This record gives sequence, C-alpha cells and structure tokens, in this order.
Amino acid sequence: MTMPSPRKGVLDIAPYIPGSSKAEGGENVFKLSSNESPLGPSPRALAAVQALDAEAIVRYPDDAPVELRNAIAARHGLNPDNIVLGNGSDELLTLMAQGYLAAGDEAICSEHGFLVYPIAIRAAGATPVFAPDHDDLTANVDAILERVTERTRLVYLANPNNPTGTYLPISEVRRLHAGLPESCILVIDAAYAEYVRRNDYEAGIELVSSAENVVMTRTFSKAYGLAGLRLGWLYGPSHVVDVLNRIRGPFNVNAAALAAGLAALEDTEHLQKAVEHNDRWLPWLTEEIEKLGLKVTPSVANFLLIHFPDEEGRRAPDAYRFLSRRGLILRGMGGYGFPNALRLSIGTEEANRRLIEALRDFLEGQGA
Repeated sequence: MTMPSPRKGVLDIAPYIPGSSKAEGGENVFKLSSNESPLGPSPRALAAVQALDAEAIVRYPDDAPVELRNAIAARHGLNPDNIVLGNGSDELLTLMAQGYLAAGDEAICSEHGFLVYPIAIRAAGATPVFAPDHDDLTANVDAILERVTERTRLVYLANPNNPTGTYLPISEVRRLHAGLPESCILVIDAAYAEYVRRNDYEAGIELVSSAENVVMTRTFSKAYGLAGLRLGWLYGPSHVVDVLNRIRGPFNVNAAALAAGLAALEDTEHLQKAVEHNDRWLPWLTEEIEKLGLKVTPSVANFLLIHFPDEEGRRAPDAYRFLSRRGLILRGMGGYGFPNALRLSIGTEEANRRLIEALRDFLEGQGA
C-alpha cells in the first residue's frame, strides 16, 4: 500500500521536547524545567480571565487586538501598528521562517540556540546553518557573519540565550546587524529581557526602530507568568508586519490571553516582584551550586545551566534521576549539545533551598 508522504525534509526535523512536568514517582512537586515564573501570574490577570463571560467565550476574539497592542506600545514607546501578537512568541518566530524562507534558502542560528529556530527553518524547507559559540557560550558575532552567504535570509539571535543564559551587549548586536546584507533580517528573540540587569544590554527596540531588516520578539510566558495562555508579540518594520499579518492564522490569540495580557501589563508591581525575586535567587543559586564544586554558566535570565563532572554515577543523567526522585524536575540538555548539563529554572525559596540540599546529597553519594 502506498501511504501519503510529507514534504521532503519534514521527517528530518527533530520534534521539540518540552521540559517534563512529572517527577519520577509521578508526582509534580517542584517543576524547574521550563523557565516559568515561580510567582505565578498577576492576580489582576487571573481576575481578568475569571471575569470572562459566556459572550466572550462563544464569540471569536478580536483579530487585530487594538487595546493590547496600544497598551504594549504605550509601555515601550512604540507605534502599535508595528506590533503583531502571536500564540506565544514561538508562533511569531515560526511565521518569520514561513514568510521569508523557501527551499534553497539558509538561516543562521547559534550552535546552542533555542531549538525552535532550526525546527522553524526546516519546516519552511530551508537549511539551518549553525555558528559556534565562544568558549564562554556567548554568541559569536564573527562566526555568524562568516557564515552569511547570498542564500542567507534570516539570522536568529536569542538575547539572552536559552539555555545558556548568556547575552550580547548592544554594541555586539549592532555590529552583527551592520555586517548583514540589507536582504537579511535579524530576528532578536528577547524572551527574557525583563530579567536583565546589565547597563550594556538592550532588548532591540532601538535597533528595530532605526532599521528595515530587524525584528524583535517578546513573550508574556516568563516574567509575566502567562505561559499557559500562550501570548507573545513582535515589533518590526511595517513591511514585515504586513507579511506576518497576511500569513498568520485568523484569531490566533484567544480571548483569555488577550484579557490576561492586558491586565498583567497594567500590574507593574507584580512584574517588579518577579524581577526582584530573580535578582535575589539567581546569584544565590549560582554561588551555592558552585560551592558544591559544580560549574555554572553565568546567566542574566531566570535559569542556570549546570555542568556535571564526567564521572561514573555523577553525570547529568544520574543527577536528573536523583533529583526527580526528590520531586525536583530539571531539564536535560542533550538536545542542545550539552549531554552532561542540566538547566535549572529559578524557583520559589523552598524549591531553591531543597534543590541545593538534594544536589549536595547527590554529590556525596547519599540515597534518594
């Protein structure tokens, strides 16, 4: 029997595997695998969702949500006409590939960049080109520019990068953009921008405002705590916005996400609490983990990349199983090229302290 066949290249795509939600014993205790906010969503966002009535649910949502776009624009000093909302920023990253890539084209991403990029590139029929990172796991601008050819249409840059937590200062981002041809779009994925506390960092707004070949994506999934509702946004030049609005699905953002996003944006106090929580626990966890003799890649986001020794019984998969039995769920990094590392999302105070205790027991060879 002859079976239907997908387009050439589709079966070469490795499916995206999200962080696990279950501990080895089947009980979800502390999920530290997906970089979600430990403080949860704003109470105002929860109230906005709960206030939705039958009319809001039975009717299609606004297809070009003016109110939320206006609110985002007002918060960041943007033109709302240059904003596109998406079902998470992942949808917008994928739409960029669908709108600008075809068979024979290439798009560049960092060696240890977000796994959605090569999936989106291959799904569009194009070829992903990987640029090696620096030894400190920051993106290498020179390596990226060396791989630009006449076939390069997009460059994806996560800044900060997931899963390393490293970042490029704005001077390096501008140098990268200056080295690209005008026909190539720089896609800046700034999903963790709210957490960054470095004077030389910019999310990309200024660069988008001054160029015709740069876009920036943001998300409500991290600092705003709305991962379950899937809400993201893109800021870009008018001609790119026009392309995305032509190919995105109608009503691609649901009514609950629109209501929660607007309320979350207005609750600046809750956002500040989320950032301050990260300011406290990111350095604390880094220091405590390093005291145990483990290497941690310096991070400016809300997660840490922990490297384990290449020793029998003490490698990352061993640690993952041990921690899972303790109800602590981290993220294995084999798919990102780090088979002997785990990514840790910053959790609640209890989760963070229990993690250090469990890691200490693991390294000392104590039972689970």
